[in-house]
Amino acid sequence: MADEAQTAEGGAKKKAGIMLIAGVGILTLVGAGGGWVVGGMIAPKEPAATAEHEEAAAGAHGEAGKKDEGLPHISTPASGVVMLEPITTNLAYPSENWVRLEVALAFKGQPEMPLAESIHQDILAYMRTVSLQQIEGPRGFQYLRDDIQERVDLRSQGKVAKVMLRTFVIE
Repeated sequence: MADEAQTAEGGAKKKAGIMLIAGVGILTLVGAGGGWVVGGMIAPKEPAATAEHEEAAAGAHGEAGKKDEGLPHISTPASGVVMLEPITTNLAYPSENWVRLEVALAFKGQPEMPLAESIHQDILAYMRTVSLQQIEGPRGFQYLRDDIQERVDLRSQGKVAKVMLRTFVIE
């Protein structure tokens, strides 16, 4: 009688183990299938299929012959906006901190490239004299913008209408 109870208990343990393994296997297959479906929806399509889709979208807007070049750049001679080269320099104090600044100038008339280069060099020289404590917080950033605008106004003698800070990063 004791032997029959042990074999019945051992058979129940085997069935429970097999059911557990089967359940984990089925859940793994369902999870893999779901991941494959979601990945197919999210992943970028083949380049040929993407090009066909873009051509179809352009054709729907009546621009089948044109290539979509994206949004026009803001810095064009016609708009009077000149994007300066990025300014990367260290600060005066602490000298281990670096700043990267991208500036665009909006000219009142036709842009003058030598003047834009002169302004670029002036901003670079000014940024080397600024300390981190001077530009901390929103008020310090506003003071920096005002100082740069004032320097540009003096250098350009009123030819630049606005200085636009495109990016400002301190490391």
